Amino acid sequence: MSYLVLARKWRPNCFADVVGQEHVLKALINGLDQDRLHHAFLFSGTRGVGKTTLARIFAKSLNCEQGVSSTPCGKCQSCLEVDAGRFVDLIEVDAASRTKVDDTRELLDNVQYAPSRGRYKVYLIDEVHMLSTSSFNALLKTLEEPPPHVKFLFATTDPQKLPVTILSRCLQFNLRRLDISQISGHLCHILQTDNIAYEEDAILAIAKAADGSMRDALSLLDQAISHGAGHVSYADITGMLGTVSQQQLDDLVTALIEHNTADILAQSSRFAEQGRDFVALLDDLMLLLQRIATVQMVPELLLTETDSPLLTHFAQQLSPDMTQLFYQIALHGKRDLPYAADPRSGFEMTLLRMLSFQLAPVDVTAIDAPLAAASPSKPDNVTSTTSSAKKAPTTSAPEPVSAPIVNPTKTTDTVQTDSPKPIEPPQELGSTLTHDNWLDTINGLKLTALARQLADNSAFVQFEQGKITLSISPELAHLASPKPIERLTAVLSKHLNQDVKLQFQENAAGESATLATERAEQAVIDQEQAKQAIANDPAVEALKNAFDARVIDNTIKPVK
Repeated sequence: MSYLVLARKWRPNCFADVVGQEHVLKALINGLDQDRLHHAFLFSGTRGVGKTTLARIFAKSLNCEQGVSSTPCGKCQSCLEVDAGRFVDLIEVDAASRTKVDDTRELLDNVQYAPSRGRYKVYLIDEVHMLSTSSFNALLKTLEEPPPHVKFLFATTDPQKLPVTILSRCLQFNLRRLDISQISGHLCHILQTDNIAYEEDAILAIAKAADGSMRDALSLLDQAISHGAGHVSYADITGMLGTVSQQQLDDLVTALIEHNTADILAQSSRFAEQGRDFVALLDDLMLLLQRIATVQMVPELLLTETDSPLLTHFAQQLSPDMTQLFYQIALHGKRDLPYAADPRSGFEMTLLRMLSFQLAPVDVTAIDAPLAAASPSKPDNVTSTTSSAKKAPTTSAPEPVSAPIVNPTKTTDTVQTDSPKPIEPPQELGSTLTHDNWLDTINGLKLTALARQLADNSAFVQFEQGKITLSISPELAHLASPKPIERLTAVLSKHLNQDVKLQFQENAAGESATLATERAEQAVIDQEQAKQAIANDPAVEALKNAFDARVIDNTIKPVK
């Protein structure tokens, strides 16, 4: 007997064998068991997720000799013929090869006739979106009023191309991509059943490469079994797919963190020798950076089986800003890769760009060294030496520091450098926030969304001992919710260089105006000035006289 590929050997023959798609299975099973059957079904989804498989199982459930149910016997003549693809009342049509209206009319000519063997005549039209407009028009009338013995099952990868008149007459089921755990679990079950040795990392790599398609996963598994002579290993899979191993990817990120240019170029050379796909390399790098950023934002996040074992370590070593920057550079590098001289050079340039923007550690010894080298016999060199020392942090260490580095006073036999001015302590800022400067202060703050609305509608009451008291009108009290208060507190603390707390109270007479009321008052003034300008304009007056016209006041807008 000839070899049967895994995608056909392991095609589900009943709803219980289908992997995933529970939301579709529930609707189909309930419809069959309760005898609530629509006349037209549309299965949509990406390739290899089970559209035609579900349609065939549904057709078998309709025509099983034991009766209509969600569990066909699989042993009667009708079930066996459907599984073999030769059931006379299951008419399968490939719409991609029969797009003409004459083909559709020929197909529909037989709709009126009763089924030859089964209970229903089932038309399964694959890639139905490929039909022409005329074909859809020919199908529409039959689809609207079909004979009771006919069921239409449509499958498509692009439902948006179907006319709405067709869509509205079908029950629509959107099949989802399968996740990695669903695919890997089914592949492991197949290999265990067939007594084929495998490595779990290899199965995960296949499931990831399948991109949600079970058929693609089974085809890749077939290829992997042949490639490994009956054994599925991780090394064979990475070589077969042209992908990098998790260890290689971890080494690449480690070199980026350590600013090891030589190691990065050496790794790139090995990737080229192994024939790796540099676009896929950047994709894998971006996926890892995305997971690092996620762990940085949600430290308690549970890691998945596909995550790097060093993921938490990377999240601690990289700052969130650098993670975001690396991801953005990788994204732009992938976009520009087709325009590079060759893929390898484009990939290396992307990594070098990451290193160029990476912050290096500050070398304090490099700052003091020029001063120590100053000659005592040449006092004229003191000025230039000091200048050189000030430039040292810029050239040797681009990382910004939290406070300026002050070199100690250096004394030689004949010269003493001027002592730097001491850093003045922060000014007492309790008096810097008052009724007089409140509006100007909040107008200059960088606030957005609800925090901006809260600030604009708050009036200043007092500021003492780090506590800012604001008032807000009762009808706007809903703005003083925790998130906007937290954001406004953080911005004010940064502006005042000290930790502050906010408390709110209802408006009272005599308190300062809010920025919102001030703007509203100014808008009224601007509007009135605009009306006066129009009323006093000679040209406007001439037009009114010439055409017996009038000015509509609510159309006048002040010029910003």
